Amino acid sequence: MAALTQDCKLEWKPGNELGYPVAAGKIIYGGALCALNAQGYLVPASDTSGLKIAGVAVERADNTQGADGEATAVVRRHGVCRCAIAAATQADVGKTAYAVDDQTVALAAGSTQKVYAGVIAGVINGTAVWVDLDRAGVYPTT
Repeated sequence: MAALTQDCKLEWKPGNELGYPVAAGKIIYGGALCALNAQGYLVPASDTSGLKIAGVAVERADNTQGADGEATAVVRRHGVCRCAIAAATQADVGKTAYAVDDQTVALAAGSTQKVYAGVIAGVINGTAVWVDLDRAGVYPTT
Protein backbone atom coordinates (compact mmCIF):
# COMPACT_ATOMS: atom_id res chain seq x y z
CA MET A 1 0.00 0.00 0.00
CA ALA A 2 1.31 3.43 -0.86
CA ALA A 3 1.65 6.37 1.53
CA LEU A 4 -1.36 8.68 1.89
CA THR A 5 -1.70 11.58 -0.49
CA GLN A 6 -4.94 12.88 1.04
CA ASP A 7 -6.97 12.62 4.24
CA CYS A 8 -8.52 9.27 5.07
CA LYS A 9 -11.01 8.05 7.66
CA LEU A 10 -9.11 7.35 10.86
CA GLU A 11 -9.83 3.96 12.37
CA TRP A 12 -8.85 4.00 16.03
CA LYS A 13 -9.80 2.48 19.37
CA PRO A 14 -8.11 2.63 22.76
CA GLY A 15 -6.90 -0.97 22.61
CA ASN A 16 -7.54 -1.65 26.29
CA GLU A 17 -9.45 -4.79 25.33
CA LEU A 18 -9.05 -6.88 22.18
CA GLY A 19 -10.50 -10.16 21.02
CA TYR A 20 -8.04 -12.93 20.22
CA PRO A 21 -8.75 -16.29 18.56
CA VAL A 22 -8.39 -19.18 21.00
CA ALA A 23 -6.25 -22.24 20.26
CA ALA A 24 -7.99 -25.54 19.56
CA GLY A 25 -8.84 -27.59 22.61
CA LYS A 26 -8.28 -24.75 25.10
CA ILE A 27 -10.40 -23.04 27.74
CA ILE A 28 -9.48 -19.52 28.72
CA TYR A 29 -11.01 -18.79 32.12
CA GLY A 30 -12.23 -15.34 33.03
CA GLY A 31 -9.51 -13.57 34.99
CA ALA A 32 -6.79 -15.84 33.60
CA LEU A 33 -3.41 -14.57 32.52
CA CYS A 34 -3.21 -15.61 28.88
CA ALA A 35 -0.65 -15.69 26.13
CA LEU A 36 -0.26 -16.02 22.38
CA ASN A 37 1.40 -19.19 21.14
CA ALA A 38 3.80 -19.37 18.19
CA GLN A 39 0.84 -19.63 15.78
CA GLY A 40 -0.79 -16.50 17.24
CA TYR A 41 -3.63 -18.26 19.09
CA LEU A 42 -4.57 -17.55 22.68
CA VAL A 43 -3.72 -20.13 25.34
CA PRO A 44 -3.62 -20.04 29.15
CA ALA A 45 -0.31 -18.56 30.28
CA SER A 46 2.30 -21.08 31.34
CA ASP A 47 6.04 -21.54 31.60
CA THR A 48 6.20 -22.74 27.99
CA SER A 49 8.79 -21.66 25.45
CA GLY A 50 7.62 -19.24 22.76
CA LEU A 51 4.59 -17.80 24.54
CA LYS A 52 4.00 -14.03 24.67
CA ILE A 53 1.69 -12.64 27.33
CA ALA A 54 -1.38 -11.00 25.82
CA GLY A 55 -3.12 -9.87 29.03
CA VAL A 56 -5.99 -11.05 31.24
CA ALA A 57 -9.19 -12.65 29.94
CA VAL A 58 -12.32 -10.63 30.64
CA GLU A 59 -14.55 -13.72 30.61
CA ARG A 60 -14.41 -17.44 29.84
CA ALA A 61 -13.91 -18.66 26.28
CA ASP A 62 -14.32 -22.41 25.72
CA ASN A 63 -12.75 -23.82 22.56
CA THR A 64 -12.37 -27.40 23.81
CA GLN A 65 -14.46 -28.72 20.91
CA GLY A 66 -13.30 -26.26 18.27
CA ALA A 67 -10.44 -25.83 15.83
CA ASP A 68 -7.94 -22.98 16.13
CA GLY A 69 -9.79 -19.68 16.16
CA GLU A 70 -13.36 -20.99 16.44
CA ALA A 71 -13.75 -19.20 19.78
CA THR A 72 -12.63 -15.69 20.68
CA ALA A 73 -11.58 -14.40 24.09
CA VAL A 74 -11.65 -10.74 25.00
CA VAL A 75 -8.39 -9.81 26.71
CA ARG A 76 -7.64 -6.78 28.85
CA ARG A 77 -4.19 -5.70 27.69
CA HIS A 78 -3.32 -2.74 29.91
CA GLY A 79 -3.13 -2.03 33.61
CA VAL A 80 -2.02 -4.07 36.59
CA CYS A 81 -3.15 -7.61 37.31
CA ARG A 82 -3.22 -9.41 40.63
CA CYS A 83 -1.13 -12.58 40.39
CA ALA A 84 -0.10 -15.23 42.85
CA ILE A 85 3.60 -15.64 43.59
CA ALA A 86 5.45 -18.14 45.80
CA ALA A 87 6.97 -15.39 47.95
CA ALA A 88 7.29 -11.64 47.58
CA THR A 89 8.61 -8.72 49.59
CA GLN A 90 8.54 -5.00 49.01
CA ALA A 91 12.08 -5.31 47.63
CA ASP A 92 10.62 -7.17 44.62
CA VAL A 93 8.81 -4.08 43.29
CA GLY A 94 10.30 -3.23 39.91
CA LYS A 95 11.59 -6.74 39.28
CA THR A 96 10.65 -8.83 36.27
CA ALA A 97 7.76 -11.28 36.60
CA TYR A 98 7.59 -14.48 34.54
CA ALA A 99 4.53 -16.64 33.92
CA VAL A 100 4.26 -19.92 35.81
CA ASP A 101 0.61 -20.62 34.93
CA ASP A 102 -2.57 -18.65 34.22
CA GLN A 103 -2.66 -17.06 37.67
CA THR A 104 0.90 -17.30 38.99
CA VAL A 105 4.15 -15.48 38.29
CA ALA A 106 7.70 -16.00 39.50
CA LEU A 107 10.86 -14.00 39.75
CA ALA A 108 13.60 -14.90 37.26
CA ALA A 109 15.07 -17.54 39.54
CA GLY A 110 11.79 -19.45 39.60
CA SER A 111 11.07 -19.59 35.88
CA THR A 112 12.43 -22.08 33.36
CA GLN A 113 11.33 -20.73 29.97
CA LYS A 114 11.19 -17.08 31.07
CA VAL A 115 7.81 -16.14 29.59
CA TYR A 116 7.86 -12.43 30.38
CA ALA A 117 4.65 -11.37 32.13
CA GLY A 118 5.58 -7.82 33.11
CA VAL A 119 7.05 -5.96 36.04
CA ILE A 120 6.01 -6.25 39.67
CA ALA A 121 4.31 -2.94 40.37
CA GLY A 122 3.31 -3.63 43.96
CA VAL A 123 3.16 -6.25 46.67
CA ILE A 124 -0.27 -7.08 48.07
CA ASN A 125 1.06 -9.61 50.59
CA GLY A 126 3.73 -12.31 50.72
CA THR A 127 1.96 -14.45 48.10
CA ALA A 128 0.25 -11.91 45.82
CA VAL A 129 1.57 -9.07 43.66
CA TRP A 130 0.37 -6.51 41.14
CA VAL A 131 1.98 -7.13 37.75
CA ASP A 132 2.18 -4.22 35.30
CA LEU A 133 0.87 -5.71 32.03
CA ASP A 134 1.77 -2.60 30.05
CA ARG A 135 5.37 -3.66 30.32
CA ALA A 136 4.55 -7.16 28.97
CA GLY A 137 4.23 -5.78 25.44
CA VAL A 138 7.99 -5.24 25.32
CA TYR A 139 8.55 -9.02 24.97
CA PRO A 140 12.20 -9.22 26.00
CA THR A 141 14.11 -12.28 24.91
CA THR A 142 15.80 -13.00 28.25
